[in-house]
Amino acid sequence: MPPAMAEAGLSPLEAFGARIEAGARQGDAPNARLVAAMLSVTGHMQAVLDELRPDLDELRALVGFLTEVGYFTDSRRQEWVLLADALGLSAAIEDINAPRPQGATPNTPAGPFYRADAPDVPLGGSLCLDGKGESLRVTGQVRALAGTPLAGARVEVWHANDQGLYENQEPDQQPEFNLRGKLTADPQGRFAFHTIRPAGYALPGDGPVAMLLTRLGLSLDRPAHLHFRVSAPGYQTLTTQIFDRADPAIGRDAVFGVKPELLAEFRAHPSKDGARTHSLDLNLVLCPLDKRDSGPVGGA
Repeated sequence: MPPAMAEAGLSPLEAFGARIEAGARQGDAPNARLVAAMLSVTGHMQAVLDELRPDLDELRALVGFLTEVGYFTDSRRQEWVLLADALGLSAAIEDINAPRPQGATPNTPAGPFYRADAPDVPLGGSLCLDGKGESLRVTGQVRALAGTPLAGARVEVWHANDQGLYENQEPDQQPEFNLRGKLTADPQGRFAFHTIRPAGYALPGDGPVAMLLTRLGLSLDRPAHLHFRVSAPGYQTLTTQIFDRADPAIGRDAVFGVKPELLAEFRAHPSKDGARTHSLDLNLVLCPLDKRDSGPVGGA
């Protein structure tokens, strides 16, 4: 039967789906997962059209929004990741693909400000390159789920400054690699570094994702946190965030990253010169490598 006759009575989206199915039957589409995904997406798009009946102006607005997301994405900023984070998609996919048993540190998205090229920092060294902010000393231990210390584990750290900004958000005002680095745990799995206490922040307000959330009346706030990515041979890579439990935005995280197991106390300490200092001690618990590894997917 000619394609035009086979598609008679179908909507364009339904006809698109029919063509995908025909191609799959003929062996023209070897990627079965892609076929299944596109058929599902096409079916849901048709349901949205049937329910909302959008007009051409709304289609142009959607295309314009997606185009703006592309314009705001570059080597330093990932607006597409931010969109996935703000929709809850990144967190939902992490929950599906990286479930953690009781006692293991939960996974969270890495967010759009992760950099794989951060420099090595010696144990006890400082991540702060500009000397701005209240001092924070972080100590911790990397352990296996069974409690065994993981010697030589790699610990990547990155976080915002005391104004809530990452160095790759303002490259002309912060030194490159400020407040980020890679450490190697000692034979007892311990690590330590100096940095500054991060501030909570709002998602970048100058882009299309923030505009969308604002128009929906949703919060842009993220509570103060440190990002960690921890790896060790034979164990799943952990990507997570440790949150300041005292931050007032804990209950309204814009990217759905907060979990009870990730709340920590940033302890304040008096100092002789009057400047406040803080400390944080934590354990990061990894799972054996018995399922897919979890790398940096999303999360602001």
